[in-house]
Amino acid sequence: MRIALVVASSDIVGGHSVQAQALARGLRDGGDEVVFVRIDPRFPRGLRWVRRWPYARTLLNQALYLPSLGRLRHADVVHIFSASYWSFLLTVVPAILASRRFSKRMVLNYHSGEAENHLARWGVLVHPWLRLVDEIVVPSEYLRGAFARHGYRARVVRNVVDVARFRYRDRAPLRPRLLSSRNLEPYYRVENTLEAFALLRSRYPEATLTLAGDGGERARLERLATALGTDGIRFLGRVEPALMSALYDEADIFVNSSIVDNQPLSVLEAFAAGLPVVSTPTGDIASLVRDGETGLVIPPGDPSAMAKAVMRLLEQPEQALQIARHARDQVEAYSWPRVRAQWAAVYAGAPA
Repeated sequence: MRIALVVASSDIVGGHSVQAQALARGLRDGGDEVVFVRIDPRFPRGLRWVRRWPYARTLLNQALYLPSLGRLRHADVVHIFSASYWSFLLTVVPAILASRRFSKRMVLNYHSGEAENHLARWGVLVHPWLRLVDEIVVPSEYLRGAFARHGYRARVVRNVVDVARFRYRDRAPLRPRLLSSRNLEPYYRVENTLEAFALLRSRYPEATLTLAGDGGERARLERLATALGTDGIRFLGRVEPALMSALYDEADIFVNSSIVDNQPLSVLEAFAAGLPVVSTPTGDIASLVRDGETGLVIPPGDPSAMAKAVMRLLEQPEQALQIARHARDQVEAYSWPRVRAQWAAVYAGAPA
């Protein structure tokens, strides 16, 4: 089978490209042909300066992206990765229309934790296009519920985690080496992570916090880190996916403060590497991180609760170890062998 993946390239930091690469590896190992159609085509060398200018960048991107959709005519199935809002209009809708024109089976793979708001508030800008796709696939029951409330039937196929990329190890002793691998954007509330770390340092002055990710909030967050007067914070910026396994390996505890989310790969990767997780229960995280079983759950917007949860892990290392082991067992359900047959059924149009 020839499958076209319409998705962001690894030039855009985010879970879509990581997920697409993992999916492509599995499909190709099974004998399928996979073609990538980038929603962010490379600009010609002489025009790369345009990326500095938002509106001009969008116009040039569309001028290059839209013609590339002609490649969909050679696919058996078109698998479109979808986010929300303007990204949906600029990249998903053209792919839907091109697939329709070429009479291809269309699979819309929707990942955004903003689905409820997107479906409720964007009305005619989203619903007519969703009705054109052959199947909507989401990675979580959380998103299936959001689509069901708006009259859509969605099939759940979990995200794929390449477990072999991450070296699991028991954290014994457990050290106060924290890792956050969320992008520096408002929905992830990384400022709460910074404030929690400042509280933790009062008890554990040797503690460290590594922030892997970039985004529009970086300058503000760096100023906040300076204002907190706390040493031990590293802003690494963008980290290539291939290098993330080493960061998980050197850390001991994963922390997440997001207020809008779905099924973040970063949490699943932390599970695979053996890091106990402290997180808000946003979106599908509530089903992943079960308090006291596969992680510790904290309320959103509460840095003090995060600091106390991290201290609890450090003061009860046996519980932390059991939590990490349970989480590692859970993540096996997200490996390619577990989801391969589900994707085969999706592409073939078999009943869920």
